[in-house]
Amino acid sequence: MSNRITLKLKEDKKLLSIYFTAGYPSLNDTVKIIEDLEKNGVDMIEIGLPFSDPLADGPTIQESSTAALKNGMTTEILFEQLRDIRKTVSIPLIIMGYFNPVLQYGVEAFCKKCQEIGIDGLILPDLPLDVYQDDYETIFKKYGLINVFLITPQTSNGRIDQIDSASDGFIYMVSSASVTGSKSGFGQEQENYFERIAKMNLKNPQIVGFGIKDEETFKQATKTAKGAIIGSAFIKHLTAYGTDKTNEFISLIR
Repeated sequence: MSNRITLKLKEDKKLLSIYFTAGYPSLNDTVKIIEDLEKNGVDMIEIGLPFSDPLADGPTIQESSTAALKNGMTTEILFEQLRDIRKTVSIPLIIMGYFNPVLQYGVEAFCKKCQEIGIDGLILPDLPLDVYQDDYETIFKKYGLINVFLITPQTSNGRIDQIDSASDGFIYMVSSASVTGSKSGFGQEQENYFERIAKMNLKNPQIVGFGIKDEETFKQATKTAKGAIIGSAFIKHLTAYGTDKTNEFISLIR
C-alpha cells in the first residue's frame, strides 16, 4: 500500500501542513484538533510529541510543550488518543518530536504502534542521517514509515544530496537558521536559499517550515516549494481561542 504522504505529494496543488503540540491546550484536545484541521482543508498534520528539552523550538512551541507535559501528555497517552483516528481522518499524519522519547519507548515498538494507528511518517530533527541509516532505517521501512529530514540555509549542497537520496517522501526545508516562530516575512537571504534549492532539482519535493503564518508568507514559501508548514502561528491561535476557531485560522491562509 502506498504511503499517504507519497500520494498527497502527487496532488496538483500547494500543500498546507499544520503542526500542533499533542495535549495542548488541554490534554484531550488532540483528536478534535486533527479532525477540525482536516475538515477545514489542511493537507497534512504534524502532531508534536512534547519533550522537556526542545532545543530547536521557539518560545511558542516550547511553552506549549511544557504545558502539554504538565497536562500529563506522554507517548502512551498520545497513542491511546490516536487509536481510532483512522475511522475519521484520512489525510497524512506525521509525529514530530525528539528521538529520546522514541528511544525510551523502544524504536521498534514505537514504529509498530505508529503503523497500527495509521501514522505515515516521523520527523525527528535530532536523529542524524548516518545513525538513522546504520541503525534504524530497516525498522522504519518495515512499518511503512517515512522519515523526514531537515535542511537549513547552512546545509551544504553535498549534504542535501545525501539527504535527498536517503529520503522517500519530502524534505523539510527550514527557512532560516533561527528557532521557530520568529521572523516576519522572508528576506532576500531566504529567497536566495529557496531559489538555490529549487535549482538543485531534488528528487523529493520540499516543504518549508519556520516563519509561515499567513497567506503572504505561505505564498512566498510555496513559490518554489511544494508546500509549507505552519506551527507557532497556529499554536498562538489555539492559546487565544482554544479549539473553537480553526476554520477562521485556515481561511486566513488560503
